[in-house]
Amino acid sequence: MINSIKRKDNLINPENAASFIPIFISSVISTLLIIFFVIPQYIKSTKVNLELNQLIKKKNDLGNIESEYKIINQKFNKLTKEKEKIIELISGTSNLDTLLYKFGEIGKKNNIKFNSIIPKQVIPFIKNDYEKRNTNEIGQLNIDPLLVEGTKKYIIEFNIETDFENLLSFLRELEFQDNIILLENIQIAVTDTNTEQNKIAPLEVKLIMKLYGKI
Repeated sequence: MINSIKRKDNLINPENAASFIPIFISSVISTLLIIFFVIPQYIKSTKVNLELNQLIKKKNDLGNIESEYKIINQKFNKLTKEKEKIIELISGTSNLDTLLYKFGEIGKKNNIKFNSIIPKQVIPFIKNDYEKRNTNEIGQLNIDPLLVEGTKKYIIEFNIETDFENLLSFLRELEFQDNIILLENIQIAVTDTNTEQNKIAPLEVKLIMKLYGKI
């Protein structure tokens, strides 16, 4: 018992205390450095590393987005050119005034007498109102496939006089115009039943034309 007490006294002495205090202080300082400097720096470094990884990922994603944008832009340009070609095929290169002037020239060439030209309706393509305009009373869609974005449709009634042969020549030449021309409701009547035997009776023709032009 006395020996153990003596050993404790030997452990706690000025010499041991002098060497223990610096070790304790160093441990405290090290712990404080770890808590207030090393750990925050580690957390900050981890955060910076995560941000760096995110930036690298965004940079890689940006490259992919740029590639996708180029592909989409190429497709868009291709579709735009195709759309312009479709509009040109439907509406041609002539406006309505020029086209009517051509009708006059073709009619004069084929001995056509124009009694009247009556504009009935002009229908532009309106995207938001397209289905509504083309829905009949039953509620079924009656869509005109030729009335596309960038075009409008003219409905004109023509009343002419000519003979049968010239009428065929006139209609045949209309087929070669740039604009798409549709004919409907053609009504033909003989104007004079008392014509001499050797003469061909002139025909009175009423027809509705649908013409397509650019907006």
